[in-house]
Amino acid sequence: MKRVLEIEGMHCMGCVRRATEALEGLDGINTARVDLNEKSAVVDMETEVSEDLLRAALKNVALELVAVKEKKSIFG
Repeated sequence: MKRVLEIEGMHCMGCVRRATEALEGLDGINTARVDLNEKSAVVDMETEVSEDLLRAALKNVALELVAVKEKKSIFG
């Protein structure tokens, strides 16, 4: 299942790297594609990961989870 995360606090590619590593380090997440311009990430979850865990992982790298949405597109 894929989810779109809205993230605040990203300003550079270092932020993108930290967000990617934090999200992919969580059990249940296969991949995280973080987009600096969109201030978002698309995560592919093997199992459901709670919003609280996602929020905590991003907070640990000085970022803020604003919202979690279900990915609607059938493409990617």
